[in-house]
Amino acid sequence: MKFIDGQDRHQLMIPNSLDQHISENNPIWFIDAFVENLDIGSLGFKTERKNPKGRAAYHPTSMLKLYIYGYLNKIRSSRDLERETFRNIELYWLINHLHPDHSSIARYSLLFSMPE
Repeated sequence: MKFIDGQDRHQLMIPNSLDQHISENNPIWFIDAFVENLDIGSLGFKTERKNPKGRAAYHPTSMLKLYIYGYLNKIRSSRDLERETFRNIELYWLINHLHPDHSSIARYSLLFSMPE
């Protein structure tokens, strides 16, 4: 009796678009469209760097997408979100292959918990 074999993982293949791996009714399409249509600057997020020294920050839209994704999927830990950016194809697509560390994610999430 024969078995169904998968593809050889060592075989080089022409890469497909990640869009093909995300179903049409996946909520990440909504998250992406929602955040991209926000006026981030008017919400108080910094959209320009004042000091060009040091490592550049992650764009607020990418971090907001990550934060919303975590909220909708009950991933509250910054370390768990960091781990998901490496293994979750949805997040890989949503935040454009970025992998912010847990400290960056935690600093960003403080923006939502601080009173004015």
